Amino acid sequence: MYDNNPTINNISKKLDPAKQGQVFADNRLSNDNLKKFYIESYGCAMNFSDSEIVASILSDNGFGSTTSIDDADLILINTCSIREKAEVNVRQRLSVFNRIKKTKPGLMVGVLGCMAERLKSKFLEEEKIVDLVIGPDAYRDLPNLLNGLEGGQKGVNVLLSREETYADISPLRLGSNGITAFISIMRGCDNMCSFCVVPFTRGRERSRDTFSIIAEAQDLFDQGFKEVTLLGQNVDSYKWENPDTKEVVSFAELLIRVANVNPLLRVRFSTSHPKDITDDVMYAIRDYNNICNYIHLPVQSGNSRILKLMNRTYDREWYISKIDRIREIIPECAISSDIITGFCSETEEEHQDTLSVIDYAGYVMSYMFYYSERPGTLAARKYTDDIPLEVKKRRLTDVIRLQSQISFESNKRDLGKTFEVLIEGDSKKSTENFKGRTSEFKMVVFLKQPNLKPGDYVNVKIDDCTTGTLKGHIV
Repeated sequence: MYDNNPTINNISKKLDPAKQGQVFADNRLSNDNLKKFYIESYGCAMNFSDSEIVASILSDNGFGSTTSIDDADLILINTCSIREKAEVNVRQRLSVFNRIKKTKPGLMVGVLGCMAERLKSKFLEEEKIVDLVIGPDAYRDLPNLLNGLEGGQKGVNVLLSREETYADISPLRLGSNGITAFISIMRGCDNMCSFCVVPFTRGRERSRDTFSIIAEAQDLFDQGFKEVTLLGQNVDSYKWENPDTKEVVSFAELLIRVANVNPLLRVRFSTSHPKDITDDVMYAIRDYNNICNYIHLPVQSGNSRILKLMNRTYDREWYISKIDRIREIIPECAISSDIITGFCSETEEEHQDTLSVIDYAGYVMSYMFYYSERPGTLAARKYTDDIPLEVKKRRLTDVIRLQSQISFESNKRDLGKTFEVLIEGDSKKSTENFKGRTSEFKMVVFLKQPNLKPGDYVNVKIDDCTTGTLKGHIV
C-alpha cells in the first residue's frame, strides 16, 4: 500500500466509513492517453497487497489509474469473504457501479479476490453488471480476460494454484505514505479452522522464495521506506527450500535476513498462528532492535471446548502458556489478538472464559467480531449457528468494553516513558502535529519541529493518552 519513489506523487483516497474500503491509485500510471482503472479493496492486508500486484499487471498492459470512478474504463473491487457483512458491502458497491455503467457504455466491472473465488460464475449470472470474475491466484490472466471482453465475452478464472506466489511481480505501492510497505511472503492456508473460508478461497499454503523477499525489502529501503510488514495468512509456517543447496529457510531465519537489510529498516509481521510461533522467532525479536516488539497472536476464543470446535489445535491453557513464554523472552513485547463472540453453542460461562483470557493477556488492541457463518466451511456443515444475533452482539459489546479498558490502562502505563517513533506523516486532526508508531505498534501524536520529516526516527516522551493514541513531545 505504500511507495516512496521521489519522482512519483502517489494518491490515496479513503472511502466513507459506510463503504469500508479503500481506493488506490498511482500517478505514475496517470496518462490521459491510457485506459484507466479504478480499484477498491476490502478486508485483510493481503487483499490490499494483492491490489498492488493487480495494479502492476495492469500498468504493464496499457492501463493507467484513477481515483475518480467517473473517469474509469475498468472498475475493480477486491473482495473479502471472511464475514457476511463484508459480502453485503460488496454487493452494495456493485449496485452503485451498475448505475454508473448504465450511463457509460463500454465500462467494464470486475470482481477480484476471495468473494470472486467463492461465488465464481454466480456473479455473472446474478450480477449482470459484472464482466470479470478473478480469483486470488489468477491475476496473471487479467490481460487475457480483458482482451476477451473486447470480443464480447465474459471473463472468469478462479483456479487455485499450489505454486503461485507472484514473486516476480514488483507491486505498485498504492496509497503510499512513502514510509511503510507490505511484503507478501506466502499465500494460502492449511490450518482449516472450522469457521474460516480462507483455505477455500486462497488455496493451499505455499511460501515465496527467500531471495525475492530480501530483494524487495532492499529495494524498498533504497527508495526510502523505513518499515516493512511481512504478510501471510500464517507467517510462522513460512518454509522455503533452496532448490540448489537444499537449505531450508524458516520464518525466524527469514526475519533475521530481512532485519539485516539495514538496521534502519523496521520489520513487522502478520499474522501468527499460536501453534506455529516458535522460540526462535521470539529470540529474533529480542536480539534485533529493528524487529518490532509486537506480535499479533489471534486467540479467537478463551474456552477450550469452543477452541476444539473451531479446530484451532490448542486449548486455553496452552495459549496462556504461549503468552507466558512471550513475556519471558520479550518482556516489553506488545500482543494483539482476534476474537470471535457467539460461536456455535457458546455458553455464557464460555464467553466469560474469553473475557478472562483478554484480561490475562493484556492485549494492546484486538480485532473483535461476532460469529458469521460462512457457507462451505466445516462449521457450516457440522454445527448449528444457534446463538441469537442479539446475544452475539451483546457478548461482542462485552469484549469491546473490556478491550478498550485494557488498552487505555496499557497506554496510561506509558505516561512519562520515552519511545523511539518512526514519523509516518501528519496527524489526522492537525497539520501542526506528526504521527508515528512505536516499535510496539502504538500510535503517537506530537508537535512538529523544524528539519524533521516523515521517515525520520525521533524520541518522544509520553505526556497524555487516549484509548487508542499516545500524545507526547520530542526529547
